[in-house]
Amino acid sequence: MTRRALVTGGASGIGRAAAQRLADDGVDVVTWDVVPGADMVVDVCDAGAVASAASSLGPVDILVNSAGVVGPNVVLWEVDDADWARTFAVNVSGTFHTCRAVVPAMRESGWGRIVNIASIAGKEGNPRLSAYSASKAAVIALTKSLAKELATSGVLANAVAPAVIATPMNADTSPEVLDHITSLIPMRRVGRAEEVAELVAWLASDRCSFSTGAVYDISGGRATY
Repeated sequence: MTRRALVTGGASGIGRAAAQRLADDGVDVVTWDVVPGADMVVDVCDAGAVASAASSLGPVDILVNSAGVVGPNVVLWEVDDADWARTFAVNVSGTFHTCRAVVPAMRESGWGRIVNIASIAGKEGNPRLSAYSASKAAVIALTKSLAKELATSGVLANAVAPAVIATPMNADTSPEVLDHITSLIPMRRVGRAEEVAELVAWLASDRCSFSTGAVYDISGGRATY
């Protein structure tokens, strides 16, 4: 049986790499994004659009939530309301909307894999990235709560926490911030989207069978806890 995956933010970066890696495993992959290059143009911030698109797509077995934004690169007291709200709308509400849309069918089938892309910033906090860090902490907590709710259903939910990865999204990160967060990585390099995709592929497979509600660092050794 061929499984179907939905990958948000699938037109570039980690989302695109994950979609390609899952396709290599024989998975039928559908990508959502707000830019050209995705299979479907869907804004995950829009709950109605997500529900409609998910309904037209039908049941999915694997959900990879990779749509995200970096948000403002300023100290917390200089963050304006619109930038704060936008960061949470994409990173947190977007993840909530897609999970809510696909989980019922996964529960009905008795099998599913949800992989939410969080960030090491959600564990440690990055200076001048308070909105991003807080939003990714929320993704981690959402994943843990959802996993407990689904623990006996056959549906597993896990999160991945990368350090800085070479993706188009980081074109919005100021050089000073990027230099700082790269300097925190003991391997002294940024990660590659393909490296994250390998971890995603395992979490999305039958090979992952006794892990749910976990947060997997892929950080070049950055973790300080």
